[in-house]
Amino acid sequence: MSVDVQQLAINYLELDEQTQSKAHYRPSLVAPTAAVAHLVEQLHLAYNGKPAKGYAAFSADKDPQVMTVLNDWQKQTSDFLVLANTSTAALEQQLLAHQLPESGYLLICHYRYLASDYLLFCLLGSKDHFSLSDDLELATSRHLDIARMQLAARIDLTEYGSSPEQGKYISFIRGRAGRKVADFFLDFLGCEEGTDARVNSKVVLASVEEYFSAAEFDSNEKTDARKQVFSYCEERAKAGQDVVLSELSAVIDEQEQQGFLRYCQEQQLEVAEQFPVEVKELKKLIKFAGQGAGLSLSFEQKLLGDRVQYDPHSDTILIKGTPPNLRDQLQRFIQGYSAFDREQGSAE
Repeated sequence: MSVDVQQLAINYLELDEQTQSKAHYRPSLVAPTAAVAHLVEQLHLAYNGKPAKGYAAFSADKDPQVMTVLNDWQKQTSDFLVLANTSTAALEQQLLAHQLPESGYLLICHYRYLASDYLLFCLLGSKDHFSLSDDLELATSRHLDIARMQLAARIDLTEYGSSPEQGKYISFIRGRAGRKVADFFLDFLGCEEGTDARVNSKVVLASVEEYFSAAEFDSNEKTDARKQVFSYCEERAKAGQDVVLSELSAVIDEQEQQGFLRYCQEQQLEVAEQFPVEVKELKKLIKFAGQGAGLSLSFEQKLLGDRVQYDPHSDTILIKGTPPNLRDQLQRFIQGYSAFDREQGSAE
């Protein structure tokens, strides 16, 4: 991986006695070191690894503070520290307006990856770690909790400069269940959600399956193609890149690499030339999964009709050959744990 760190600013939001977020500003940017480069690389990987993202663009109906200072910085009429501090103040204002008690370290980083420039905003919590010296003296240190990154957004500066009309140059993590990040984190950036990766993924799923039928793929060809499509889309998503329709077409049908592309054009399917996808949604290409009423079940799609039989009339599933660990639990439960253990002992 080659993440080229340009500039990094870190400010802190703490909760005061009235449980309101109050900003504390670092007086200077973080000096570039090997540790900083490693930190930003971890942030990049953690952000790309988040499965559920939304996409947005700056809106004239929202607070323009961040957009204005961003444009000034790009024009070199202000520096990165001004951008970072103005953004921090804007976030503080939105937290107050939404009456949300949030604390943590706000990291604002400008970095380059492959051919794109990015501006990442993330609010991270911290956790204490304990260590012992050789003399068994206890020491504590505070670590950034990157693994639990939830409040984060990233501006693709390259796309913002070249094709802002597509309205997807800002991506953001949707956040924990029941929590709408757009209510305050996107308000602080001054943007509105546009392109929906989940919808794009559903369109791709439907379009690919339609093409399989039109091109008369047999069952083995469908299974192989689904795997290839999922692998390609997963790789693009993990790299933080859009799926390219022409590349996807070549992956779907190696014998007729423009076949899917032509099919989309002929059928006037709503598939863009480039679009973001949500990996979680695309897993339906290769797996069936569901849960409810105390039951959780998932299996590879290729097993349907073979080891897994489904009767839609009675709404029942017959599974031939259960996983060994599940079979062991079932047998122990049915026979009684003590009886089963005696049988196992005598067999040995």
